[in-house]
Amino acid sequence: MNMKRTFALLLAVASTALTQSHAAETPKASSPDDQYVPGPDSKEQPGVPKGTVTKHMWTNSVVFPGTVREYSVYVPAQYKPGKAAAVFVCQDGVSYLAPTVFDNLIHRKEMPVTIGIFIKPGNKPPKDGEAPRKDGKGRPATASNRSFEYDSLGDAYSRFLLTEILPEVAKSHTLTTNPEGRCIAGSSSGGICAFTVCWKRPDAFRKCFTTVGSFTNIRGGNKYPEIVRSSAKKPIRMFQQDGANDIVNQFGSWPEANKAMAAALQEKGYDHKFVFGEGVHSGKHGTALFPEAMRWMWRDYPKEY
Repeated sequence: MNMKRTFALLLAVASTALTQSHAAETPKASSPDDQYVPGPDSKEQPGVPKGTVTKHMWTNSVVFPGTVREYSVYVPAQYKPGKAAAVFVCQDGVSYLAPTVFDNLIHRKEMPVTIGIFIKPGNKPPKDGEAPRKDGKGRPATASNRSFEYDSLGDAYSRFLLTEILPEVAKSHTLTTNPEGRCIAGSSSGGICAFTVCWKRPDAFRKCFTTVGSFTNIRGGNKYPEIVRSSAKKPIRMFQQDGANDIVNQFGSWPEANKAMAAALQEKGYDHKFVFGEGVHSGKHGTALFPEAMRWMWRDYPKEY
């Protein structure tokens, strides 16, 4: 190898090493969410019995025809067949590290023995003879029914839960029918969906946990503060979270919409807690808060089983 080639090779190696070293030294851009870290209640603890999580498919919906979806069922180790357990429903599947949190809190009797039902939004596969759908990158895709199911202010999703999913789960597990023993939760559009279920059917669900809830004008959700103010108070308990750096777009401002929703609930005297942090549109703050929220939510519900 001549001197010129040797020098060029050494220069290239040195340049690559310098670039890699600089990349390694360049700190990752920080996020307001970095401060929100799950605590011990969200981690497996020695000596705590673990519940089980099983996955299922729901393909024959009457309320949302043509949809297919996956849902998961968490059953705590303390559950006794034939003895009614409290119910926790969550949109968008397993979230908030909930199974581990439930293991820890149920073990310490900080919440009741609770069966968790984590439901993903429906998708609509292509019909027979229909050309396969593609996403923006040319990959196979299905049509999501998420916004229609979650952002709509009607009673369709509550009917879906009460006439389809809960009866199906009840075939294998005994679920309480006491609305005080049923909590529903969700993030973003799943959050407004949770509130809508309680609002439409307080006879069936009275506990609501929302994180970065989409109380904006996607499908009219921005109307909720005035709806709450103009309606008779309902027996709903709500833990609400949002962050100052949440989304602002053509549908509205998530931080301002959540503030307006919180103000309306507080003015009407609801059993309500609002935690407003600095986070973005993600589940990090909500996940860190989840054990606290569950203790607050179930604080006066019987823990003996």
